[in-house]
Amino acid sequence: MLAARNRMRRSAEFAATIKNGRRSAHPALVLHAHRATPGASAPGPRVGLVVSKAVGNAVVRHRVSRQLRHVARSVIDDLDPDVRLVIRARPGSHRTSSAAMAAQLRAALTRTAARPGSWR
Repeated sequence: MLAARNRMRRSAEFAATIKNGRRSAHPALVLHAHRATPGASAPGPRVGLVVSKAVGNAVVRHRVSRQLRHVARSVIDDLDPDVRLVIRARPGSHRTSSAAMAAQLRAALTRTAARPGSWR
């Protein structure tokens, strides 16, 4: 489970991250990463998940959500406090193992330069 201070809850925060963030697509997920203005919102890296009905029925969507939360929790300590991430599960992601999903998320973070010290 992600800590409450690390969860996105407002649709405006999701929309701003998707609109202004860098995008990285992979077979199981799409990552939108955005660096928020310091002090503009709550401190700490924030992560939001999007798992649509295209992924599967409710049981499958909840399983994928749990997988994504677990994977996101493993990288949250590596992020700067003003980083905002939206992770969107793609159809077919329910067939992806947690290890493969974690590798894809790390690759997406590297690609979008969301890690500390790598922003320009």
